[in-house]
Amino acid sequence: MQLKIITHERIVFEGEADEIVIQAQTGQIGILKDHIPFTTVLEIGVTKVRQGNKIRYFATMGGVFQFKDNIATILTDVCEDGCNIDVTRANDAKSRAEARLADTSAKIDSQRAQAALARSLARLKAALNK
Repeated sequence: MQLKIITHERIVFEGEADEIVIQAQTGQIGILKDHIPFTTVLEIGVTKVRQGNKIRYFATMGGVFQFKDNIATILTDVCEDGCNIDVTRANDAKSRAEARLADTSAKIDSQRAQAALARSLARLKAALNK
């Protein structure tokens, strides 16, 4: 099947895939060739793409997944290939988000801090699974 991962800025990935695992709002979903057509909303998480014996991981920051006629498309604001993620930077972002959430005296936007934590965890998972 064909997969294309697209952001506003560029095509992050385009190629054949034997298996795709996405993080939907309802949980993790695996897609194989000839899957029934469907569309779903993506959560912040990791998209796993298997090409034969090779596996690639992408940190996907939400978006929409569509599958029809063995063509899969992910439209997302931000997507990073796990091979290109700076682990030190992602760890720093994780630490900052955790500190903001732990500081009960500070006036913070907890949803924003939770989202920052989720993004940093997705980046770390994609980078460390490579």
